[in-house]
Amino acid sequence: MQKRSVQRGRPPGTTTYETEPAQAFGQAVRAARMDQGIAQEELASLAGIERSHMGKIERGEHMPTLALILKVAAALRISSAELMIVTERSIGHRPDS
Repeated sequence: MQKRSVQRGRPPGTTTYETEPAQAFGQAVRAARMDQGIAQEELASLAGIERSHMGKIERGEHMPTLALILKVAAALRISSAELMIVTERSIGHRPDS
């Protein structure tokens, strides 16, 4: 009997995050950026990340870590809590008041 080889990594097309919250967060970031008239490249630079990475965040293709959420919020000069409130509203969750 032959041993099966184990393929490392995720199968193509799989994700490790839920797309709905990622997309809602990306929309919140993009809306805040557009409201302030900041270019995506400038926001990425202020947050200390690549522009392509910021694009993935805004399109909901990547869910950033907590540390990166804090950096993005600081770059936008808003609180991370405010970004989360907008995100929660987009997906139908209401924050406790």
